[in-house]
Amino acid sequence: MDAHEQDSFREFVATRSSALLKTAVLLSGGDRHAGEDLLQNALVKAAGRWQRIDEPEAYVRRILYRQQVSRWRLKWPRRELAVAEPPERAASGDGTAAAELRIVMRGALARLTARQRTVLVLRYYEDMPEAEVAAVLGCSVGTVRSTTHRSLARLRGLAPELAHLGHSDTAERAVSPGSSGSSDSRDFSPMEVSP
Repeated sequence: MDAHEQDSFREFVATRSSALLKTAVLLSGGDRHAGEDLLQNALVKAAGRWQRIDEPEAYVRRILYRQQVSRWRLKWPRRELAVAEPPERAASGDGTAAAELRIVMRGALARLTARQRTVLVLRYYEDMPEAEVAAVLGCSVGTVRSTTHRSLARLRGLAPELAHLGHSDTAERAVSPGSSGSSDSRDFSPMEVSP
């Protein structure tokens, strides 16, 4: 990598690593350290091919997704992530409903399997169509549909309180199929993870 390419890579990392880290943390079930490792490995792989990459962000995101797929295909048991119980419901009007919703959503996502979490992150946070998710994960569109359906059902079971929070319409969009494809699905705050 020559000096110009190094500068280009450094600029990319400085400007896009925050957004990429949010996705990596979500893919890692809310574990910031695992998300940082996932992103760092993806950036190392991208650095080695930097001069041949046309769309750096898309390339790094594909590496993130594929690394996550490789993690949940491992044969040995995965360690469990312990999560705290969600806080009691806050009094209305105190401005904590959105934060509470994010905490509950993060906890519920962390309790899904890595495959379920990956499919939901790609479909609803990254707002990818089913065909694109299938291509990224190397499976059929039918598998994406069935995994999405089962994942949403499990998410509803793990966090029924989502429907009872102050933003019930937002909570409903969080756990309902069909929210993908709308222009505001990327702005859905419960899926955001603050690294």
